[in-house]
Amino acid sequence: MSKPVTMIELFYDLVFVYMISRATALIHHLEHGVIAPLALVAFVFVVIVFINSWMVQSVFINRFGQSSWTDIGFTFVDMMIVLYMANSFSAHLHANLQPFYIAAGLLSLTLCLQYLIVLVQTNNAADRNIARAFAAILGGRTLAFLIAGWLPGPLGTIIAVVGVVASWIAPAFTGRYTHQHPIIFGHLLERLTELSIVMFGETIVGIAGFFTQQRFSITSIIIFVIVASLFFAYIATFDHLVDDARTGETGNLLIYLHYPIIFGISMITVSLNFITLPTAKPNFAVTFLYVGITLLYLGLRCARRYQRPEFQCADGTYGWIVGCLMAGYLLSLVLPSRFSTIVVTAIATLASCAALVRRVYQARNIAS
Repeated sequence: MSKPVTMIELFYDLVFVYMISRATALIHHLEHGVIAPLALVAFVFVVIVFINSWMVQSVFINRFGQSSWTDIGFTFVDMMIVLYMANSFSAHLHANLQPFYIAAGLLSLTLCLQYLIVLVQTNNAADRNIARAFAAILGGRTLAFLIAGWLPGPLGTIIAVVGVVASWIAPAFTGRYTHQHPIIFGHLLERLTELSIVMFGETIVGIAGFFTQQRFSITSIIIFVIVASLFFAYIATFDHLVDDARTGETGNLLIYLHYPIIFGISMITVSLNFITLPTAKPNFAVTFLYVGITLLYLGLRCARRYQRPEFQCADGTYGWIVGCLMAGYLLSLVLPSRFSTIVVTAIATLASCAALVRRVYQARNIAS
C-alpha cells in the first residue's frame, strides 16, 4: 500500500521551516563561552512541543487523511497557530510564556478534534480504538497547556512540562491498537525525511556566513564537507538501506529515532559556528558538536531494524563509526588550533559516512 505526500502537507511544512529557525536561535547565543542551561532547556522543550505536534498531524494524515476540505481547513488553522507560537517563546528567566501555552493548547485541541471526528464517523473497531486513545492523549495535553496558560509563574510551567512529557511518551504504549491499523510506512518515511531535510536546510543557512567575500576560505569548504557528509550518511540510511515497502508497522520507532536526529542536526548547526568563535570555550564547542554528531548517528543506528535484509549493516560498521567519532573528538580536544579541529572533524565524518556508503554498494553488487 502506498500514499503520496500531498502539496498541502508540503505547504504545512513551510511554517516549520520558520519554527526551526526560531527554536535554534535559542541556542545560538553564548554566555561566558557556553550555552546558558536555561536556554538549552527551553530549546529542548520548544522543539519537543513543535515536533511532537508535527508527528501527530503526520500520523493522522497517514492513517485517516483524505485531503478533504475538513483536513485542509484544520491544516491551515494549525499553520496559523504554529506561526503565532514560533513568535511567543523566549529563554529569558522571567519571560511570559502564557501566550505560548495557550496557543499550544489550541494546537493540541485542533489535533484532538480531528481524532474525535474520526471516532464519530467511523464504525471500524480498530480505528475507533486508535481515535479514542489519541483523543485522550491530546485532550490531556490540551488541558495541561490551557491550565499552564492560566496559571502564572513556575507552577504553570511545571504543569506544561508534565503534559508535554506524558503526551510525548504515551503514543509508545498504543501499540495494541495501532497494530490493528498499521501506518503506510513509505508515506511516513517520506514525511520524516522531508522534515530532516528541512533541518539540514537550517544547517546550510547557519554556515552561509562562511561563504561571503570577507570570510570565504579553505575553512568554508571543509565545513561544507562536514555538513555534506552528515547529510549523505542520513540519505544512505533512509534512501537506500531502509526498506520503504515495509508493512504491518506502527511507526513508533521510526518516529522516536528521529528525535535524536533532529536534536543532533540542531546542535551541529550552532556548533559549526561556535568552533570558529573566539568567544566560545573550545572544549565546550567541540563537545557540543560531537554530541550532536553522535545523536545523529544514534538515530541512524536505531533505524537498523528497518533495513532491507540484504542491506543489513554489521556491528563492525557501527563499531567503525564509533571509533572514527571517538578518535575525532579526542584529537579535537588536544589539537592546538580551531582549524585543526575542523579538519579532523571532516575526516571523521567522511570516514563514518563512507562506511555506510560502502555497505550500500556492497549490497548492490551482491544483488546484481
